[in-house]
Amino acid sequence: MDHTYDIAIIGGGPVGMFAAFYAGLRSADVLLLEGTAQLGGQPAALYQQKQIYDVAGFYALNGRELTTALTQQLARFQPDVRLNTRVSDFAKDGENITLNTNNGSFQARSVIIATGAGAFAPRQLAASYDHALDGKRVFYTVPDLNAWTDQDVVIAGGGDTAIDWALALEPIARSVQLVHRRQQFRGLESSVQRLESSSVQLNTPYLIDHVDAADQGIDIILKPVRGAEPRTLHADKLLVSYGFSSDNRQLRAWNLELDHSQIVVDRSYRTNQELVYAIGDAITYPDKQKLIASGFGEAPSAVNSIMNAIHPERRQPLHSSQMNL
Repeated sequence: MDHTYDIAIIGGGPVGMFAAFYAGLRSADVLLLEGTAQLGGQPAALYQQKQIYDVAGFYALNGRELTTALTQQLARFQPDVRLNTRVSDFAKDGENITLNTNNGSFQARSVIIATGAGAFAPRQLAASYDHALDGKRVFYTVPDLNAWTDQDVVIAGGGDTAIDWALALEPIARSVQLVHRRQQFRGLESSVQRLESSSVQLNTPYLIDHVDAADQGIDIILKPVRGAEPRTLHADKLLVSYGFSSDNRQLRAWNLELDHSQIVVDRSYRTNQELVYAIGDAITYPDKQKLIASGFGEAPSAVNSIMNAIHPERRQPLHSSQMNL
């Protein structure tokens, strides 16, 4: 509490990391608070090997590469980064904002909330199976693609993540099958087209009824949703890709205006509280797109709005080439 930061950023995922870097470009004194033991959010924790396609300037990069690049970028201005630091509440205290955490209190002139979808965990397979298979035959993420070489793989799911994993594993696995409860997939059109023209075998419309251990692998018993016969798939590994469940309950304790557990912001990403902004997947506004690219675009607007408010004497640069790099 003996130091007052220009901006305190809550959340050390990709969007929070980029916001901290951009704030450094504006010569802001930045505090970055992350509740877990590592920076990088979901790409670092769940999707290290998953290809990401919506980062400008890169054809594709995986979660590990994105986190590494953001970490290197962040180090340029050396903001004060506090890991394992969870914000319980914050409130206006005179001219500043006091943030209370499990590691003490901090003071800042402004706040940017970049908590994403909140605490997250993969959605579990509801079918009956022996959980001793977890991490051996049944997986919820792929930390190392090489471990899936020459394997017979079944993927459960029908969204972008499931499709991306199927396409990533197709060149290295012996076989890839995808199980989805609907005939239609929920991925980007270009990805669905690639999937349909690939060698991935599609099992639709099916649900997984149960999974049994078998010699040299597992048997995955499928039940039809409609108009199909029951089916059994034999595989070395099952990858469950049903997305993740998230918990943003802490937002309710922060006296923010919410819409279905998401923070309502204006066109400058201001919340209903003075000098408290929010960006990334935690927020909502008309036509909001939950993409990393969208969050990267929201960060400069929030930072510039803050800097204009707390340092009106500084002239805002017209573009990044004018900044002191």
